[in-house]
Amino acid sequence: MNNPCERTVIEFHILQSFPVTCLNRDDVGAPKSAIVGGVPRARVSSQCWKRQVRLALHDCGIKLGIRTKRVAELVSKRCVELGAEQALAQECGAVLGAMLASDTLYFITDAEVTILAEYAQKHNFVLPIETKKESKGKKKNGEEEGNENDKKTPALPKAEVTLLTKALKEHKSAADGLDIALFGRMVAQNADLNIQGAASFSHAISTHRVSNEVEFFTALDDLQKEPGSAHMGSLEFNSATYYRYISLDLGQLWENLGGEGMESAVEAFTKALYVAVPAARQATQSGACPWEYARVLVRKGQRLQAPFDKPVRAKEGFLQPSIDALNAFIDRQKKLSGSLYGEQKDITFGLDLSLSIDDLAQSLAEVVHQGGAA
Repeated sequence: MNNPCERTVIEFHILQSFPVTCLNRDDVGAPKSAIVGGVPRARVSSQCWKRQVRLALHDCGIKLGIRTKRVAELVSKRCVELGAEQALAQECGAVLGAMLASDTLYFITDAEVTILAEYAQKHNFVLPIETKKESKGKKKNGEEEGNENDKKTPALPKAEVTLLTKALKEHKSAADGLDIALFGRMVAQNADLNIQGAASFSHAISTHRVSNEVEFFTALDDLQKEPGSAHMGSLEFNSATYYRYISLDLGQLWENLGGEGMESAVEAFTKALYVAVPAARQATQSGACPWEYARVLVRKGQRLQAPFDKPVRAKEGFLQPSIDALNAFIDRQKKLSGSLYGEQKDITFGLDLSLSIDDLAQSLAEVVHQGGAA
């Protein structure tokens, strides 16, 4: 089937300001940072914001996949629901879980769990397994030395793995795993189950120079009779206007979803982007600031991200000079790229009240409805 959205990308260029915050902490609890253009910038990692977007999708009515190391437990539980005895269910879960992941996080949908359990049910919960010998003994003269640590690991025959993999691949995760279609999945043990994510996130960086500051604080003991604090400490924080770049490859999303539920997926993703905020220290340094400005492009061609190599200078705040710098970069690249720019839509959000987030989400969904062309 032809992909009507092939090579069509929605690009979100977002400017978002936060006051005193520590949105994303490093290994010592300080706000993450980076050197960009030779000066220190505030930074929020892509994986931090991606997780918050994923969780926000749930609030938009989207059923999420499950990211876990406990695939075997999920399959075992579903086997019991299908009538298996507990012991057989655990054996099936162990074998089928090991086929997908071994002590690594795995993205799985509820429907995929059912596919695995129903496969076990077809075999009356007694799987056709073969045993593979694992040994920790050293090799001598090309032969493996016997060892007391030798053990037999049950596994499905290769032909059965191929059949089950095909069944899992044919399932598209539109109904119960949009997050997997958006963010992708890597399966080291079975590359055929890999899914290329449709959404790409850059690390958010401040558009200007930022130096972390230190907050010194004390705490008092309500029952203490002596003067002075009962506890002292310090926390690092900063404040910044961040540039966020997110691209959504509609062609890849169409492939991942089998072309189903595209409009609702784009709407939900857009709204989740709008409401998602990193969760670090929200109780003590609340950062509940929505987008202030966004330029959203729908294009066919190479993705385009603003580097903000030259830090902007404050002019009654950092927002307006950041808007000017972002628009100047995009407009310049549009002229330089010529016919390769492939513009379909160019939407400005936040300068006035004429466009709500609902309007933006609906406008982007219309692109999908029209097959990737405005």
